[in-house]
Amino acid sequence: MSATIKTADEIEKMRIAGRLAAEVLEIIEPHVVAGITTLELDRICHDHIVNVQKAIPAPLNYRGFPKSICTSVNQVVCHGIPTEKSLKKGDIVNIDITVIKDGYHGDTSKMFVVGQPSILANRLMDVTQKALWIGIEQVKPGCRLGDIGHAIQTFVEAHHYSVVREYCGHGIGREFHEDPQILHYGTPGTGLVLQPGMCFTIEPMVNAGKQQVKLKPDGWTVVTKDRSLSAQYEHTLLVTDDAYEVLTLRKEETHLIS
Repeated sequence: MSATIKTADEIEKMRIAGRLAAEVLEIIEPHVVAGITTLELDRICHDHIVNVQKAIPAPLNYRGFPKSICTSVNQVVCHGIPTEKSLKKGDIVNIDITVIKDGYHGDTSKMFVVGQPSILANRLMDVTQKALWIGIEQVKPGCRLGDIGHAIQTFVEAHHYSVVREYCGHGIGREFHEDPQILHYGTPGTGLVLQPGMCFTIEPMVNAGKQQVKLKPDGWTVVTKDRSLSAQYEHTLLVTDDAYEVLTLRKEETHLIS
């Protein structure tokens, strides 16, 4: 398993793609309300990416995926296909955005709440978001991928939740999914050594119940086997000379960067 080292020009293009992906999550937030369908959310995001950003929604037709975004509601772990089913109060939904601009990808996701979440849902989302940042904070030259996965797994399991094993983060650049794979569990001191210029996603999927998942007959939608709630947050990262840069940082998160 190897990783592409990005040039300065490629890194600048990755920054632009990352900013655009983050912007889509920001503009869709006011629309995530009771009564709206995930299909309508898909339309709003698609129109913004294509008509405002002059970019390409990467999921659309990717290996046959039929929509421009992924919307994963409640027990859906990832790759949920937008439908005409309306969101209702208490739902939690992950919206996963990937845009292509000038040939390069920016990939990010976050959880949204419809109305007031349950105490369980709120805690699950909080732990998952913190797990992402704990993983991010490991990133620097010389760090190994196992260090990232171990930090995430240890934090999640300390809160009595489980990490999904079948799906992981990935290298990213000209291709949507490049090497290496970024597991959200692992052993410290193992795996690929990080070098400046690497770009990849960290995107832990955390279940309130057991870690087992199953793929629905549509070939895309992944759900928890025990029907427990699931949450996910994702960022695209660059390994810098001394640490990391979050290429998909949203305005609401700037206080999280030390």
